[in-house]
Amino acid sequence: MTRIIGVRFRNVGKIYYFDPVSFDIKTGDHVIVETARGIEYGLVVLSPKEVEDFEVVQPLKEVLRIATPKDDVKEENNREKEKEAFEICQKKIAAHHLDMKLIDAEYTFDNNKVLFYFTADGRIDFRELVKDLAAVFKTRIELRQIGVRDETKILGGIGICGRSLCCHTYLSEFAPVSIKMAKEQNLSLNPTKISGVCGRLMCCLKNEQETYEDLNSKMPVHGEMVMTPEGLKGEVSSVNVLRQLVKVLVEADNEKEIREYPVSELKFKPKAKKGKAKNKDSKEAVKK
Repeated sequence: MTRIIGVRFRNVGKIYYFDPVSFDIKTGDHVIVETARGIEYGLVVLSPKEVEDFEVVQPLKEVLRIATPKDDVKEENNREKEKEAFEICQKKIAAHHLDMKLIDAEYTFDNNKVLFYFTADGRIDFRELVKDLAAVFKTRIELRQIGVRDETKILGGIGICGRSLCCHTYLSEFAPVSIKMAKEQNLSLNPTKISGVCGRLMCCLKNEQETYEDLNSKMPVHGEMVMTPEGLKGEVSSVNVLRQLVKVLVEADNEKEIREYPVSELKFKPKAKKGKAKNKDSKEAVKK
């Protein structure tokens, strides 16, 4: 077993594991740690706990110290310096006539490096810009091109639900989202209605996907033949997944009518579970 703490460096950034050594660290504390980028100032979001050795990447780096008031002041100064660096970089980009949009500037805690995040439609030759910036800041410069989802995560905004964007408030990583999820949740396939501020499919489609998969597995599909409690055979006209209700077109007394039933009262061939279906296919392939 390995004792770890979880540290986050940016607002809703990825959580990294570190060895707390013998420090008395609690959630909400700030700590100074060493990363691949240099010395960093991070927020503890996971208090010390024991995890299996295979769950962490070894060797685990140790916490250098719990942040002191002097460290807190230095971090605040770095945030002010980032605002100045952002303005300077914007002017330099305009002077070099580069087709790129600057999103954010970031200083490492030890001021060993300044990172600039930007978006652009294609590849940008920023070698002269880097030389210019290095001459101004007298430190290492890194320009990092990011996508529209990362841009939205950094800048934030309000979603169509009226709340702050999920990626800017609590999502530490982007989960894969597909149009199939919108189909399973019976949502409009109009891109403008299921796309987020970034123009990509909304991350929240993933939130209820497992629930919809479970509910849909218990439901017949549109057009499927089912047996009603009265012993009548009918065709599924429509389904209400959340209420688990099914409308069935049946023929009674030589007249066709639509009746609604709870899915538990109907008899039909259940859907094969995804995992079982895959195993069955693989077994058949082995036999062949």
